[in-house]
Amino acid sequence: MPADLVHPLLDPATPRPPGAWGAFLLFLIPVGGGIPAGVLLARAGGVSPPMMAVLYFLSDVVLAFVLEPFIRLLLALGRWVPVLAQLGRRLGAALQRAGGTATAARGPLGLVLVSFTVDPITGRTAAAAAGHGFLPGWALAITGDMLYFALLMVSTLWLRGALGDERLTLGVMLLLMLVLPSLVRRWKARLGG
Repeated sequence: MPADLVHPLLDPATPRPPGAWGAFLLFLIPVGGGIPAGVLLARAGGVSPPMMAVLYFLSDVVLAFVLEPFIRLLLALGRWVPVLAQLGRRLGAALQRAGGTATAARGPLGLVLVSFTVDPITGRTAAAAAGHGFLPGWALAITGDMLYFALLMVSTLWLRGALGDERLTLGVMLLLMLVLPSLVRRWKARLGG
């Protein structure tokens, strides 16, 4: 995350970038704490939750148009470059270990869940590997990502209200985003084994 966007969240004395614009820029970051930081920044700027969802959706659309050429290039190169083909097979195996079976990850619900549990880039890559074109593939990926955004937005806003401090809220949300997935994997492993 760029330091000039995070600094206003950590230091209340620092002037903030405009709420909607600053949130949109944070939402463009495909990994990390962009969602909780963007939600807090937007809320401090007076942006409503429905408008935050619109901003996040627009950031996903921008992501789609920026990343689609790279995804297509990697898929094409994977046919001729053995290392990339092997990387694609490993990605498929990782998706199956994460809970997406070969058939489930090809169906719409499976692809939405890939995007929800991993990220929209992986969701779109899985959709492309399953034969979905640009529009349906990104629609599935964005659907899963919007569900993830809604969960994080509601959690962040609730926690901000409960704690009353943006810095503490951001720290707790980032910690949860880092720790919770590994705890869930361990719990699933214990139940399965």
